[in-house]
Amino acid sequence: MRRHLTPANLRLAVQGGFALFLAWTSVRFLAHVRWALGQTEIWSPKPPAVEGFLPISALMAAKRLLATGAYDPIHPAGLTIFLAIAGMSLLLRKAFCGQLCPVGLMSNLLERLGRRLGLTWQPGQRGRRILGAPKYLLLAGFGYVTLSMSAGDIETFLRAPFNLVADTKMLLFFQGPSALTLAVLGVLAAASVIVPAFWCRALCPYGALLGLLSRLSPTAIRRNADACVSCGRCARACPVGLPVDTSLRVTSPDCQGCAECVGACPAPGCLGVDFAGWPLPWWSLATGSLAVLVGASLLADALGYWQSPLPPQMVRRMHMLMMGDMPDF
Repeated sequence: MRRHLTPANLRLAVQGGFALFLAWTSVRFLAHVRWALGQTEIWSPKPPAVEGFLPISALMAAKRLLATGAYDPIHPAGLTIFLAIAGMSLLLRKAFCGQLCPVGLMSNLLERLGRRLGLTWQPGQRGRRILGAPKYLLLAGFGYVTLSMSAGDIETFLRAPFNLVADTKMLLFFQGPSALTLAVLGVLAAASVIVPAFWCRALCPYGALLGLLSRLSPTAIRRNADACVSCGRCARACPVGLPVDTSLRVTSPDCQGCAECVGACPAPGCLGVDFAGWPLPWWSLATGSLAVLVGASLLADALGYWQSPLPPQMVRRMHMLMMGDMPDF
């Protein structure tokens, strides 16, 4: 029997495909870092997509762009990805979190494990608010630091030697995690088995920012009360425990745009995706998020805002200066 396409399996397929792309990017970046550290003479260009893992640098570059109109000269792809994901949230809610984010993929798999083992627990409305508070505090801290910096301070930070090799430092951090790092990751994974999307809901400041931007989005899950049979399946399927079954329009900043609730609904015409009053197919959240990210990268590449303009020898010299004593990979 042919399996029908559902929001759950499309989401997993898109997340998995994006994770494979990031794995391929990591392999290419590893080759670039080996060249930059003088461990091989075979030059390998840095894959621009790796700069998407530098959100703090991108946030500062975004403020600099607004203040001066100048694009980030060090990590242009990082700023492009940041702007694309922010724009995605304005259009399609937090579809990046629900459809693309690699951490979201791990959360998705851990949630499935928790449901299979019968360990899943969803807090009530008050619990959701308490659980979500830390990520907004973290966002406020990062926002305060960024907003308090002048354009000159940001310029100094962006051109600082540390920022020039920030992506390499990130790679090395994950290649050789300490016992404490592994313990923290283990605790987060265990918490995600019990509380679905624990990291996303409680601690991710990036997701907090995207959630606030999504409040301005014309896209939302809408419920036709006349067609509803009050089965509650939509609310039980929601990874973040939103009361979809009692909402006419889901506009919570915690909504990940995963459309799991739509797939769980047994009543025809009850749940769907709405864009400013116009119905959209539920799969538009996944395909739309991919289209925004790919389109932004292609446009940025055409405009010269994708590949780093730094000369290769300067990149290598800076790596040798900052990290020349690092062991071979």
